[in-house]
Amino acid sequence: MKSLNKERSLTLASALFPNEEWIPKEKNIWVAKSRLIEEYKEPVKWDREMSQVRILTDKGSVAFFLPESEKDGEPNKRYPDMVLDGTVLEIKSVSGTIKTLGLEFKRGYKQGQSLLKTNLPENYPPQGHSVYIRLTSNLKIEAVKAKIAGELKSRLDEGRFICFLEQSGELYSWTYSELRAIIGKR
Repeated sequence: MKSLNKERSLTLASALFPNEEWIPKEKNIWVAKSRLIEEYKEPVKWDREMSQVRILTDKGSVAFFLPESEKDGEPNKRYPDMVLDGTVLEIKSVSGTIKTLGLEFKRGYKQGQSLLKTNLPENYPPQGHSVYIRLTSNLKIEAVKAKIAGELKSRLDEGRFICFLEQSGELYSWTYSELRAIIGKR
């Protein structure tokens, strides 16, 4: 399964960024060569993102960190963080209220959606995009699921919501379809 995840991830990452070179960083983690500068320019951010992705790669996932942002086009356009197991994924770390969780999920969702619309070749099969949130506040998982389901009610994209609860150390994952089903939307 890991070799299939690696192949699917490399295929998608290379389709999105055909001129990028992928550097192995750790077990199951590759990084766009152009993004490696972040490790030195923003070490705190880099360490946070690496610790977040290790939660997933330690369980067998394969991650390809994407370039940080557009160099030649829109200067403030930020890309999602990575391709994980063949799907575009944005990572967020959230502390605060349920409202903050909803806002950060929407931001991450839009980043993934935007990249797929603008960077995939025309003949590439449709792709889903996912959001992974490391939640440091003490919110109940039922409230988290309900909030994200509400954020997805008018969206039809495929993907997953992955949530790591820092306080309990529990990792959860649901497809967008499973979450929409909570509120009766498929």
